[in-house]
Amino acid sequence: MTTTAPGTFTPQPGRAPLTRMITAQAAMELRITLRRGESVLLTLIIPVLMLFGLARVDVIDVPGSRIAFFTPGILALAIMSTAFTGQAIATGFERQYGVLKRLGASPLPRWGLLTAKTAAVVVLEIGQIAVLSVVALLLGWSPRGSFFTVVLLVLLGTTVFSALALLLAGTLRAEATLAAANLIWFVFLVSGGVLFPLSRFSPAVRDLLRWLPLPALADGMRAVLRDGALLPRHDVAVLVVWAAVLVTATASTFRWE
Repeated sequence: MTTTAPGTFTPQPGRAPLTRMITAQAAMELRITLRRGESVLLTLIIPVLMLFGLARVDVIDVPGSRIAFFTPGILALAIMSTAFTGQAIATGFERQYGVLKRLGASPLPRWGLLTAKTAAVVVLEIGQIAVLSVVALLLGWSPRGSFFTVVLLVLLGTTVFSALALLLAGTLRAEATLAAANLIWFVFLVSGGVLFPLSRFSPAVRDLLRWLPLPALADGMRAVLRDGALLPRHDVAVLVVWAAVLVTATASTFRWE
């Protein structure tokens, strides 16, 4: 006859460790994103097709090597697509349908939910950067510069665009968030230093664009990966300022229902 220690079959209700809850929620966010065909199209397929087409077809005049110019810009656009456009739309509809309200009542703290969403975005970006880098290398890309500076720019860009996504999703209706996110994505595509060098714009417009987050990210990535710059100070400073402003605004205005 075998015996068991006292309390072996006694229920022990309670929440899981915080790290396990955040990891589980991040994994769920990642699976949900990958199941949405439009998210995969926006975050991976479109950037890959744009990179291949712009590198191979001489439709836009750029200084120097085409692949060296367009690869950093497409990487910046991919980061914005994942951290901003996709996240804003998904979070906006989750808020409208009451998903955020229910998650906010779970043992997972609200800051933990935002951390899980950000972690899922970072994992997606790692996959994006890996795929786009392989495609660019096959097309003849020869990156230069510091790996750690690139990581810094990616983290700053992710912070800026994630905060902007949550700012829109937490204050506007889902339909308005959808429209605003797509409009901002298109405007940045044209004027963000992705398709056209900022030098193509008039001096007044160029000076204004250099203070916006996507041009700063694209030019910063280009300065490092194409020109070998150690630290593009202006671009880093612009991203730091935008990150501080947007994170503060999001923390004070985000509504869960």
